[in-house]
Amino acid sequence: MKYAKLAAFAVSGALCAGTALAGDVYGPYPVTLKSYQGEKTNSVSYSGQVGRQLLHNSLKKAIGSGSSADVLNAYFNGADGELALLDPKSSDKFKVDVTNINDVSKTNLSGKAYKGVINGWPGNMTGKEVLASMIERAAASPKGYDAKHGYDYAQLVSKFAMGGVFYHQACDNYLDEKLEADNKPNNKPYKKGAYYTGKEHSWDEGFGYWGAAAHGVTLSARQNYDITKKKDMAAADINGDGVVNLKSEMNYAHAYYAAGFDKGGLTDYYNTITKAFIDGRQIITDAKGEVLSDGERSNLKAKARIICSNWERVIAEAVFKYAGSVYGDLEKLKANPGDEKAYRAYVKHWGELKGFALSLHTSGQNLGELGVRIDRLIGFSPVVGGVSPANISLNASKVSGVDASGNFTMAKANVDGYMVHMLKLQKLMEEEFGVAAKNNDKLSGISNLAEVLGSGDSAEND
Repeated sequence: MKYAKLAAFAVSGALCAGTALAGDVYGPYPVTLKSYQGEKTNSVSYSGQVGRQLLHNSLKKAIGSGSSADVLNAYFNGADGELALLDPKSSDKFKVDVTNINDVSKTNLSGKAYKGVINGWPGNMTGKEVLASMIERAAASPKGYDAKHGYDYAQLVSKFAMGGVFYHQACDNYLDEKLEADNKPNNKPYKKGAYYTGKEHSWDEGFGYWGAAAHGVTLSARQNYDITKKKDMAAADINGDGVVNLKSEMNYAHAYYAAGFDKGGLTDYYNTITKAFIDGRQIITDAKGEVLSDGERSNLKAKARIICSNWERVIAEAVFKYAGSVYGDLEKLKANPGDEKAYRAYVKHWGELKGFALSLHTSGQNLGELGVRIDRLIGFSPVVGGVSPANISLNASKVSGVDASGNFTMAKANVDGYMVHMLKLQKLMEEEFGVAAKNNDKLSGISNLAEVLGSGDSAEND
């Protein structure tokens, strides 16, 4: 099963929620824990999740700049002492309030990564092991770029970490298991000494993984997109203190991608998801520290379904987009064999495609046969040239697995067949996930689409 099957419910639920329960800003929310005797007045807390957002941003930047394995692992596993924030960095046009990630939260990515097996990557490894292996290989490649096999590790690690940590933790844990009555109940602290209840903090942590600015619903899609791009400090700095608070005024990860799709005017993923988080938090706040009733938990679970079904769609939109990018790159490389600049863009786009596609497996929803089809259409690598990687038509090959020594093995490939795979993948995202933004749509421009999709060269295999 996948969340997209709930899409109709999710959209109708989002529309029915048009009358806001709690305004358009996530917090502050009062302390409702009856046993709390301290001075805290705002129960919102998701600094650990923001810390992981900053680790992810910095890890991607470190890979792309050619940092050592020790540096990369510090951002993946966490580190004692100061851990420099590499992105976003302060500038005159976009000032932020953090330079040391550990000042936000001393945390890590590795401990929260998906522990199930990821069949779409060579080696039969868990999600955590896949990320660790990618990071190891990134450190051994020039600025994380492996031209021979067609791997851009900055993109692969980034996009899969977003899914295998953030999406996974939110939709397979905090908005799932922790919404059950006997898991982190609302009349008890989340942990000993906390000033927030079990349900308050569980919901907050899900919101932190989503990555939206607390006031993001009050902004346009373009403004939210530009905040992540560090182009609109005025929109980010809602309290007007002259600096962007990275805990509450920044957009990260999938929230940024949602805004990117929404600015096309065909979707409203960012607001739908963020508003469901706001409305769900108000349900918990209104319980005033009492155990949630079955009705309240049912309403909360409905909000969670809105969130996760649309979150899944955001990821599917990214798969659709980058499948189109890869298709376009292959057209350029066929026309200009050996074009290194075009090949570099192709590898980048494939890394984004693969990282997002692997993420679809990590929410706790079993994709079944659909997941197998997605993995097989994309394969373990892009098609590369066997003599010169950028000359894709000469002895074309692709990664087929790993040998006993951990080296990638190669098999023959077909460029035209792989291009058909990208079209099939876009069609699959349409039919199974209901994507609507459809950036880089390559299906609409092919007059004989049915004939092309039925091509015998496009057998779905690795």
